[in-house]
Amino acid sequence: MKKTISFAVVHFTVAFSVGWLLSGSLLVGGAIALVEPAINTVAYHFHEQVWNRLQGARPAAMRRLAQQH
Repeated sequence: MKKTISFAVVHFTVAFSVGWLLSGSLLVGGAIALVEPAINTVAYHFHEQVWNRLQGARPAAMRRLAQQH
């Protein structure tokens, strides 16, 4: 859990820093630091769903190939 918290702090810090440096605004940097990780979390959820489907489809395709030979 410590590693997860540490990574979250790094992620927020990087997102804030990039937003602040690009915009020159602490408010924009803060908004990006809050919004970007939230959107990334949702995107990761869907990525995992697609990944799991593809992993499940792969063994089924391999079984079909093996049955053909």
